[in-house]
Amino acid sequence: MRVNRYFIELAYNGTAYHGWQRQPNALSVQEVLEEALRKLLRESIGIVGAGRTDTGVHARQMFAHFDVITAQIDPRELVFLLNGFLPSDIAVKSIKRVQPTAHARFDATGRSYEYHIANRKDPFGAAFHYYLKNEPDIALMNASAKILLSHEDFQCFSRSNTDVKTFLCNIKTAEWNVDGSSLVFSINANRFLRNMVRAIVGTLLEIGFKKRKVEDMERVIMSKDRSQAGFSAPAHGLFLTDIQYPSNIFID
Repeated sequence: MRVNRYFIELAYNGTAYHGWQRQPNALSVQEVLEEALRKLLRESIGIVGAGRTDTGVHARQMFAHFDVITAQIDPRELVFLLNGFLPSDIAVKSIKRVQPTAHARFDATGRSYEYHIANRKDPFGAAFHYYLKNEPDIALMNASAKILLSHEDFQCFSRSNTDVKTFLCNIKTAEWNVDGSSLVFSINANRFLRNMVRAIVGTLLEIGFKKRKVEDMERVIMSKDRSQAGFSAPAHGLFLTDIQYPSNIFID
């Protein structure tokens, strides 16, 4: 019996969900998507995500893979059916057939996040940015963000009591930019630790508000101690925006 593997690309508003990963006593994006696939394909479907987003974190682009034991599906038709079946805060962008060994998590070569901050109250965007009354010093935060690029061990920004085997990450870009009345922090790396981006943002904001100095960033990283880093910025300002894969894993 032939098994076909597919990558599903989706986006979601994470406000109503306790993160991506299925949990026993809380609603997750993974659970909702698996249930929709099970009902439409009439077989038990388990999906494996490219990573985990925390409670309240959003995704403009998330990938997951799943296997279908039945006859080969029509990806375009399944996208249409899923979008009609799923709640309005989850949208499927595409479904593509991939190599049998392709893995949504382990084959990803890079991931990008954005953190959004607004210094003007906006009732229509309150669920998607962290509102701050005063504006931090962007030059200080960018000077501190550059220090991240010269390090690989980011245990200081990892959630405590984690089960990861390594704290090594290769951060390729990290930068703040002004977008109208908003500040946007963009960061790209080969992988991220749980809570890492929010901890980095919180630390940078403390530097931007001059509660810490730029050179403190180096000391925080070298400490490998989460208690030495800044606060975790609220989840609702964080977006997973992009995941990169080698093109040769896709069949269609």
